[in-house]
Amino acid sequence: MPEQSAVITRPPAPAKLKILATADRLFYDEGVHTVGVDRIIAQSHVTKATFYKHYRSKDILIAAYVTGRAQRARESVEADRETLGDALGVLRAIVDDFASESRRPGYHGCPFINAAAAQLDADGPVGPAVAEWRSWLRTTLVDLFTQARAGSPEKAADDLLLARDGAFGGGSVADPAATDAALHRALERLLP
Repeated sequence: MPEQSAVITRPPAPAKLKILATADRLFYDEGVHTVGVDRIIAQSHVTKATFYKHYRSKDILIAAYVTGRAQRARESVEADRETLGDALGVLRAIVDDFASESRRPGYHGCPFINAAAAQLDADGPVGPAVAEWRSWLRTTLVDLFTQARAGSPEKAADDLLLARDGAFGGGSVADPAATDAALHRALERLLP
């Protein structure tokens, strides 16, 4: 029987990580539509050739930005699951995380909604990256509401997602404390 070769994965190149970190900061602070590739290149201190070696287009970079933000959200939820254990505690921790966003210095709304709203190419890579994150979040919420024995876990997940979206928008234009309280009340109404 022939030996199977081990798959060797290399960590991303430092330049690629530097470009993504710069884009993450600029895209969130100023908006994906307003920040140009030349500015990202300049602030990343890389050449244009290096940029395009790692990201063939701005849309591919935006999709990587969304994917990176989604990965951090997943890691946060997984840490809550490991630390808290029970579904009710995890749901409350997720809502605490949602609510705390609007109180963060430099708050500019939901990075996923912002990226989706700014996408110009409906067939590009940004939409699927946002949709994948949204699907993961909904599936996670359905699972948690099921474990918490909510009456209709799918409806509860959809209701909480809508409340979350409203809170992210409301946190930009209203009193963040009132928005946070409303989001917490929305969760409590969905629990058994």
